[in-house]
Parts: sequence; structure tokens; C-alpha cells
Amino acid sequence: MPLLLLDLDNTLLDRAGPFRTWAERFLDGIGAPPADIEWLLSIDADGLTDRWDVADAIRDRYRLRIPSIDLVEELHDGVVEFTRLDPLVACALRIADDAGWMPVVVSNGAVRQQDTKIRRTGLDRYVADWVISEEAGVSKPNPRIFALAAQRVRMPLRGAWVIGDGPEADIGGATAVGLPSIWLHRGRRWTDSRFAPTVTVDTVIAAVAAVMGA
Repeated sequence: MPLLLLDLDNTLLDRAGPFRTWAERFLDGIGAPPADIEWLLSIDADGLTDRWDVADAIRDRYRLRIPSIDLVEELHDGVVEFTRLDPLVACALRIADDAGWMPVVVSNGAVRQQDTKIRRTGLDRYVADWVISEEAGVSKPNPRIFALAAQRVRMPLRGAWVIGDGPEADIGGATAVGLPSIWLHRGRRWTDSRFAPTVTVDTVIAAVAAVMGA
């Protein structure tokens, strides 16, 4: 039974939409101009900026007296609140499982937030297990985290595919561990000359279909 090693944010679960929804409500709550949403999205950098750095940037820009730790909590909880599992993604995972593939989540991030999103959305019912970098002590693109994911479900990495939207973390990680990969382009063009995805698609549903058809 081969593995499907799947990224979480903006792959299995939309993060961009929930973050924007939270950010718009937060900015409105502190009386910031609506146009500031673009500033906050740029600071967040699609989730790649450390939460503490985002919190400090918000405090400094708006001269807030809210402790950074409270803003970090708000960032974590706000995104989780608006995160939902797309029924079509759940269906694709079920089909993959029925076809003999074993879906395993491999995610960078904090255990509290990522684990909560997996369980609260019901994604845990459609994957065999998950590995989160904070708990694992290693993050993508380090090949070790993919090996840990395979060990978690007691399966070999041989024959596995990596699916994700991160050029460096997911596709670079797959290349480093010697696995084929599928990149979710999300409207972007591939620009890295060091490596390239095996397949490029627009959704995780198309990615699962591509793996099963390979």
C-alpha cells in the first residue's frame, strides 16, 4: 500500500481564505482602514512568517497594548475558527484509500493549531495519521520528516508521492528524499531552477487523480 504524503495548509485545507476572513474582521475590530488587509496579507506571507513576528508587526503598526502572546493566540484561534474541510477533498481521500493508497499529512507548523484543524474539520477521519514539524523536531524540506511519516504508519517510503503547494517545503522536500511530487500551483508559475515537480495541477482533487492515474 503506497503512501500519499500530503501537505495541510492550502493543500488539504484552505488557509488563505480563513486567514483573510479573520484578518478583515480583526482589522475592522481595531478600527483599521479596510485597505490595510493587503499589508497584513503581505506580512503573513501565506503563513510563512512566524506568528510572533506577525503579532509584533501588528502591535507596532497600530500601537496596540495587547500582549504579543494574546495576539499569537488570536492568530491561531481565528484561522482555526474559519477553516472547513471541502467535501470534495474528503471524497478524493476516500477514493484514494479505497484504491489502496494511504494518505498521511506532513505539515510544518505548531502542533496546537495544526492538530486542532485536522480534528475539528473532521480531516482525521480521512487520513491514516499526521506528522507536524513542531512535534517531530524537524520540518520540511528536511527528508527526515517524510521518513518519520512513513515510520508513523509503519510503511516504506518506496512508491510514495508528495503533494503540496510549497515549492521549497513540499517539492524541494520530495526531491531531497527521491520521491515524485505534485505541485498545487494556486495560480502561480514555477520559477525554481534547482528542481521541479513531477506533475503540476490546480487542486488536491486533481493531484489525487493524477497519482492514481500515473
